[in-house]
Amino acid sequence: MRQLLTTALALLPLAVGAADLPKPDAVFPEQDAAEVRLGWQLFYDPILSGNRSVSCATCHHPDLGTSDGLSLGLGDGATGLGTNRVIDDANPPEQRIPRNAPALWNLGATEFTVFFHDGRLEDDPTRPSGIRTPLGAEMEMGFTNALAAQAMFPVLSGDEMAGHYSENDVAQAVRLGRLTGDGGAWDILARRVEAIPAYRAAFDEVIGAGTPIHFTHIANAMAAFITVEWRADKSPFDAFLRDGTPLPQDAAAGMDLFYGKAQCSSCHSGLFQTDHDFHAIAMPQIGPGKAARFERHNRDVGRGRVTGNAVDFYAFRTPSLRNVTETAPYGHAGAYASLEDTVRHHLDPVAALESYSIEKSLLSEGDFANDTALMQQAAEVAAVAAANALQPVDLTDQDVSDLLAFLGALTDYDSLKGRLGVPETVPSGLPVDR
Repeated sequence: MRQLLTTALALLPLAVGAADLPKPDAVFPEQDAAEVRLGWQLFYDPILSGNRSVSCATCHHPDLGTSDGLSLGLGDGATGLGTNRVIDDANPPEQRIPRNAPALWNLGATEFTVFFHDGRLEDDPTRPSGIRTPLGAEMEMGFTNALAAQAMFPVLSGDEMAGHYSENDVAQAVRLGRLTGDGGAWDILARRVEAIPAYRAAFDEVIGAGTPIHFTHIANAMAAFITVEWRADKSPFDAFLRDGTPLPQDAAAGMDLFYGKAQCSSCHSGLFQTDHDFHAIAMPQIGPGKAARFERHNRDVGRGRVTGNAVDFYAFRTPSLRNVTETAPYGHAGAYASLEDTVRHHLDPVAALESYSIEKSLLSEGDFANDTALMQQAAEVAAVAAANALQPVDLTDQDVSDLLAFLGALTDYDSLKGRLGVPETVPSGLPVDR
């Protein structure tokens, strides 16, 4: 292996050293096949949304790179996928979902222990539950890991899956603060699933006959599915790392830039090109921002919202770059629909922020007043700029082109449709998003 890698590196015009490159040694825990298939069905089933109209796949679909193809999506109150998603005039959403739907690639690898753009959910072996979330200890027990616990958030969000205020039993429970326990939102969803014979039979195989289905069982099954379905570690870059298969010349030059002059790997490190840390890089803020309804602003301070520390304001988690060519738009608010625009933002973040136009984004239909609200406020833009920690980098157009070629070499094309694909039907009988 070492000899092959050395030979391949010698073929590159400006090759980085082998010691600078990540080792292809990611660990994906084995999963129970029955639980994976159960999670597969639940992932695509709208039964888990308050109005039975939105599934996990609505915002994380394989045809859209396991995201939704939009800068900021529309959850409950809309129909369709991607740019074809349209507002239901009889039940319109109140606003866009505040953050860009993150892709799901490789989240089942053991190195992924921190989740969401702000890291508010993470594995924590010091806690009895094994995870940490701002929702409190009563919300933590029973999940296999933080990947499974991710499922608790969308189903409780009115903008995403729960529905608005009192329009259904789940939304009503959320509004009253009844999330766990008998009659809580999780309990309502679990009872819905248990009432479907095919699901009850499938859970019998996974958790034992007669064991009452809890929401955590549902979440654990979906985590098992995500671990298997969205594994992407057979890209050209992986082949290069594993056996020295040469990259195309432009991608090889881009790799040299990525791990050298362009300094991309200072944050996008490791096999999946993420340090799992948080950085402020002056990304434009579009949409409603991450704020409670009573907060009269549209800012999103990212990690600072979790820690309360001013030093963390406007810092967001470094995304993995695997299959990045397939996961547009980019940024915590999806400000850039183009990967090239995103790369160029990194070259001079403050200048890019100050010249930003929402035309660079990709939004579905709907005219929401807060789409551009923050970017029209000079003081807010200045605050985002002041937090920037990324120094300008001088690259040529050819350098940018080569970097894009390398990012393309991170695509595992065999992974894009998933291992099980989109099911024809789900046990609830509700429509499957296609």
